[in-house]
Amino acid sequence: MIRSRQVISIMFTTLAKDRVGPELCRAEVVVATDGYGWKSYFFVIAAKTPVSGSSSISIKPWMRARDCLAFVGRIRITTQFYCPKFIKPGEKDTQGLGAGIPAPAITTRALFLGMLLLFAQTSRAAVLPDERGDILYHSYDGGGVTIDGPSLLVRKNVGDSTSVGYNHYIDNVTSASIDVVVSASEYTEKRTENSVSVDYLNQKSIMSLSYTNSVESDFDANTVSLGVSQDMFGDLTNLSLGFSYGDNSIGQNGNSSFSEAAEVRSYRASLSQIFTKDLIVVFAFENITDQGYLNNPYRSVRYCDTPVCTAYSFQSEVYPESRTSNAFAVRANYFLEHRAALHTGVRFFSDNWGINSTTLELGYTVPVEDDWIFELRFRYYDQTSAEFFSDLFSRVDEQNFLARDKEMSAFDSFTLGVGASHELDNSAWQSIKRASLNFNLDYLYFDYHQFRDLTAPGSPGNEPLYSFDAMVIRAFASIWF
Repeated sequence: MIRSRQVISIMFTTLAKDRVGPELCRAEVVVATDGYGWKSYFFVIAAKTPVSGSSSISIKPWMRARDCLAFVGRIRITTQFYCPKFIKPGEKDTQGLGAGIPAPAITTRALFLGMLLLFAQTSRAAVLPDERGDILYHSYDGGGVTIDGPSLLVRKNVGDSTSVGYNHYIDNVTSASIDVVVSASEYTEKRTENSVSVDYLNQKSIMSLSYTNSVESDFDANTVSLGVSQDMFGDLTNLSLGFSYGDNSIGQNGNSSFSEAAEVRSYRASLSQIFTKDLIVVFAFENITDQGYLNNPYRSVRYCDTPVCTAYSFQSEVYPESRTSNAFAVRANYFLEHRAALHTGVRFFSDNWGINSTTLELGYTVPVEDDWIFELRFRYYDQTSAEFFSDLFSRVDEQNFLARDKEMSAFDSFTLGVGASHELDNSAWQSIKRASLNFNLDYLYFDYHQFRDLTAPGSPGNEPLYSFDAMVIRAFASIWF
């Protein structure tokens, strides 16, 4: 019989770092004055610093729940342990928990043991990005377009509070897409992008600044981004705010007199919340305003030459000079047994051009043994068309704004992807902490609901609708130093 005169229950959740990614550890401490506890699981991670005056009593991994609870108010925790559900005298052990189960191996990022009983406390504030280097090869092939090239990313800390990064990215483009072959000829070009970034850590806040320059033969983009991230409520909640400003210069190959400009402003906010020991949810919102020349100087629309539309001609697209869009997303990571994880998300987008879209994502990550991680992913996307889109206009200059770019059409797409990561044995490398090889393969399919294939036979407006598939490859090596 339990003669409990007072019961104190303290619950906390902490974020731990695992090889697969973030992993949660939730602790529930229930203290009864006579040394017995409720039916509950208990996870406790070793505290790094003792509380002055607390006694030094070790808690072994195989201790029973009541033994853990009997000392929890006056111990210095010196080892990782797990207290199973406690079976009261006379009850059947229907779950086969026995006397105790060892704790899973987890590396702690944050720990709270506080309030009322002088628990030891260790909390982790925000952390800088890892010091690492990545070498990437990427390739896209589909719809008459091939894009490939290398990328280099390096991140290094300067002192304990500053991280600097540099990224060099190259796209080699060969395009004979449906838009090109109808009104122009195949072309090749090279895009080079360079970006630098600085992250500054101040306790539980990280402030970020980055600059990106992207150069093509007919397009020059410069973007500056600012961001701040703050951990709060015991590191269970993270709030991030960001702003980006882009200044774009647009030209046209073969027409030296053509020169246009556009500005892009982006405002971002996200909230990450740890709800349970297994669940992290992120809520994100973004507002983007575009101003200036927003269409592609090479794109054209087609219109009927005759009242009965037996033939058609082309004229340049005309877009509005401003665009405002909003996007809201919810993403969740649910952590399973054996370090596996389920990823899911939904994103809603709308703009003042009449485009509305929905994106659904689902992924599964699982480690195999100690040095392999595999991933499966699926993505579905669906959008409506812009208000001024038409595959075939009835006459020239039919309306103020004209678009036939297939990305302005209603369409849907899906992506199926697989990925594998192998961690290398770096025991012989003194200056390298970790190293991995990574490979990702994605299959994409696009199905357009209004955009027609003009390379196929058919009278104007009755050609078959256009669709295509593509393959994307990403292979990269990473080292941590």
